[in-house]
Amino acid sequence: MSTSHSDRPVRPVALVTGPTSGLGAGFAKKYASLGYDLVLVARDEVRLHDLASELKTMFGTESEILVADLASEAGRDTVALRLEKGVEVLVNNAGFGTSGEFWTADPALLQSQLDVNVTAVMRLTRAALPSMIASAHGTIVNVASVAGLLSGRGSTYSASKAYVISFTEGLSGGLAGTGVRVQALCPGFIRTEFHERAGIEMSTIPKPMWLSVDQVVAASMKDLGDDKVISIPGVQYKVLTTAGRLVPKGLVRRLTNIVGRGRGRT
Repeated sequence: MSTSHSDRPVRPVALVTGPTSGLGAGFAKKYASLGYDLVLVARDEVRLHDLASELKTMFGTESEILVADLASEAGRDTVALRLEKGVEVLVNNAGFGTSGEFWTADPALLQSQLDVNVTAVMRLTRAALPSMIASAHGTIVNVASVAGLLSGRGSTYSASKAYVISFTEGLSGGLAGTGVRVQALCPGFIRTEFHERAGIEMSTIPKPMWLSVDQVVAASMKDLGDDKVISIPGVQYKVLTTAGRLVPKGLVRRLTNIVGRGRGRT
């Protein structure tokens, strides 16, 4: 086994964007528990250091910290440069939603959302793939959303996630036989800071529609093992998305306005 200067075995590396809370933190802990070292990417340096020390204590994981804003070209370039050096796993988890209607939202905020949810996913995936293909080994998880499969739950957020799903599906065809796996992970409502940060009122969502971070990460890992390109955690969401494909779109839009808070989110 090859070793580093400190005689520590060289471990596989997973780069996770947006790991300081919620689903990103769940993926960081999961890969740390599997013996990976990490590259942690977010804007909040203090929280990145807190997570790194927690992972070190729990799993002996070494973490490289990249403070970067994926809404900016400079931030995306920083992360892309690191990915070009090679990682075994990329989890494109960073993303955000906004509240209010599209026509009242700040255009600069809408552009930031597009740059984080879409541009960063495309750019970082492009940076990671050449070394993965060269080594015939690698995994990319692009975190999308059930919102990308069901129209009606907001406009720009749903559209950005639909891009991620379509992009990942298209990529999986091209990557067949290369040894590189890609997945579009499409969770529903997860108990995280996401909705609170976006200012979206969630008290009307029925309890059975909520999933835990651990449930979503476990479903993603299982589906990676089964080579499923689209991962939809939770039987309730599998049913919803299947029905969404069979039921007329107009009815789906009406239902998502009732259940999924179609208004008041962008």
